[in-house]
Amino acid sequence: MGFFSFLILGLIAGAIAKLILPGKQGGGWFVTLLLGVVGAMLGGWLGGLIFNVNLQGFFNLSTWLLAIGGSILVLLIYGLITGRRAKK
Repeated sequence: MGFFSFLILGLIAGAIAKLILPGKQGGGWFVTLLLGVVGAMLGGWLGGLIFNVNLQGFFNLSTWLLAIGGSILVLLIYGLITGRRAKK
């Protein structure tokens, strides 16, 4: 998968993760892109580690599921970090 397709995958996966998670998450499209790309990388790494499945092609279902799952995980961690900072 190329660099730009990975960025598009991260942006879409991050947006889907924001739609799935309840509540209001901060950040605009750039933060969504960053969290989505980090989440896609994390999801691909965990998928390879746990399920022996890697990010293969842009139109592969396992790629999308791993990227969205990783983005949800990263978005939850981001919400915990920024939520604590806002409460201080």
